[in-house]
Amino acid sequence: MSSQEFEKTLADLDNEFHERFLKLAYEEAEKSAAEGEVPAGCVIVQLAEDGLTSRIVGRAHNMTEGLKDPTAHAEILAITQASNSVGDWRLTNCILYVTKEPCPMCAGAIILARLPLVVWGISDPKRGGHTEFGIFDYPGINHHPKVISGIMEEQCLTQLQSFFKQRRG
Repeated sequence: MSSQEFEKTLADLDNEFHERFLKLAYEEAEKSAAEGEVPAGCVIVQLAEDGLTSRIVGRAHNMTEGLKDPTAHAEILAITQASNSVGDWRLTNCILYVTKEPCPMCAGAIILARLPLVVWGISDPKRGGHTEFGIFDYPGINHHPKVISGIMEEQCLTQLQSFFKQRRG
């Protein structure tokens, strides 16, 4: 599939398609919360050449505390899995789904992995790699992923707020 055909396929995907995979990322985030980690979950989906079928090639949740690793964010772990599954560091026919907007570190990894589309539930206006730092739109980079935000926004926000409320209480 050419990059133009792939762009059209991406444009044809509806919110129902995106919500299906963001629900799986949400389930990953639940695992984070159960382990005492900030609830963030990520799923990476590879679209087939026909543009009609897909498969999950990466799935992870935050594990920074458990692994004692500041880079063990859901997106980084899922990108590593997806790259191993696909057999290439370029994830040009994949979509990354994450419950919370990627931080600057994860945004950089998304750019390096050449992911064409990033879908998230809630934006992070204080530390978001896109909304606060504009990394995906920065003119000096060679790849600019498209972004869809606000899918399952209410559920993702409630999940995050509940985690911190419980932690403080």
